[in-house]
Amino acid sequence: MKPTVILVGADKGGVGKTTVSRALLDYLAANNILARAFDTEFPRGTLMRFHPNQTEVVDITSTPDQMKILDTLETSGPKVSVIDVRAGQLATTLQALQDVGFLDAVKEGRYNFIVLHILGSSIASLDEIAETVPYVADAAYFLVKNFINDTTFFEWSPQTYANYFKKAKHADDIVIPKLNEMAYEQVELAGVPFSTFGANKKADGSAANSSFVLRGYVRTWQKTIAAEFDRVGLPAIIEGKPVAAKE
Repeated sequence: MKPTVILVGADKGGVGKTTVSRALLDYLAANNILARAFDTEFPRGTLMRFHPNQTEVVDITSTPDQMKILDTLETSGPKVSVIDVRAGQLATTLQALQDVGFLDAVKEGRYNFIVLHILGSSIASLDEIAETVPYVADAAYFLVKNFINDTTFFEWSPQTYANYFKKAKHADDIVIPKLNEMAYEQVELAGVPFSTFGANKKADGSAANSSFVLRGYVRTWQKTIAAEFDRVGLPAIIEGKPVAAKE
């Protein structure tokens, strides 16, 4: 299996990028896909708090830290690298990946590249899509609607798909439902992965005493997300298998 880079980001803040990254890492683990993660909320990352054993905090604008990620893609044990891009740096990160030749290497077939673009609810997201699409012609590109805070999204028209997705293969939507607020708060307080909370465990693996009801909400939420990742063929893309592009 060739190395895979999964970029999770947006140029707008407050859209739940790290929540999606956390759910993604749980999904990969549940599918026995080894992954490492890079948290670009430098110097103190949120993703690191929940997945400390597989996460490193990096400054994505720093050349030495870019080397930590890209120069080790071939030699790292985990073949999947998840990059949680801090708010406002999606376009900057994609430009850096182009400047160092990573996007050319993707085009040559050396690496798999997946972009999870977390959308804001406003029409301004169209501008983000327009800025992002030129960088993802050879990537599996997904627009992620994350329903945090009862967010409502405008509906994409067929013309919008035609205008913004025609250069990106595998372009599709992924929907992340809203998690029960009390359940989300308790996971935050516990400081553990969603899967660990759902299994009634603490960070050290010992038994916790979490609410049966709240654990149920978390597990149901995770199952729904897993179904979405399965639907778009995420494991197949990681394995380098062909996936039909969305019409």
